Amino acid sequence: MTRISDRSRLMAIAAIIAILPGLAGCVGAAVGAGAIATSAAVQERGLKGGIDDTVIRARINSLWLDHDVDMYRLVSLSVVEGRVLLTGQVRLPQMRIDAVRLTWKAKGVREVINEIKVTDEGGIISYARDGWISTQLKSRLLFDKKILSINYSIETVNGAVYLMGIAQNQKELDRVTNHARTLRYVKRVVSYVQLKDDPRRHKS
Repeated sequence: MTRISDRSRLMAIAAIIAILPGLAGCVGAAVGAGAIATSAAVQERGLKGGIDDTVIRARINSLWLDHDVDMYRLVSLSVVEGRVLLTGQVRLPQMRIDAVRLTWKAKGVREVINEIKVTDEGGIISYARDGWISTQLKSRLLFDKKILSINYSIETVNGAVYLMGIAQNQKELDRVTNHARTLRYVKRVVSYVQLKDDPRRHKS
């Protein structure tokens, strides 16, 4: 077994552990694992799909770390049913190219959506605003009873909000998009969300 394969397995396990709910004290680990299973089952992609995506994420992170630590630090990724959305800001075009190239090397990747920007823009203020936008949007989706927020992932870069996930229908997706557009500091909203009944979801 290769070093990459071993590392991917370890990172996959670490990633699963990292998303365990904060159940401290007398609550057992089995309960935490059960909570994850329940949460994943609620997602449109299901338990197996959620685990597969976590493993894909771990493989990509391992490839990035072996290539360039800055790539791991500067580029973010969302994975939904093997579709990988890359976002972030880098200063050199070559890093953007390498991030995409290495992502395609990860087993299980079906599609790579490249939204990495080559720019010197940003800074601490921009980074803080992006974090605020993502937090506010996640909160809005969570408390909107007409949206299954667990099916969405959000990345914000320089005021651009990138949506990834699975929508129950177009009406739900429109609500999500509208929440994003009406937030302060948001410059644009880019959606890579697929509808629940989109036949492309089941293509290998």
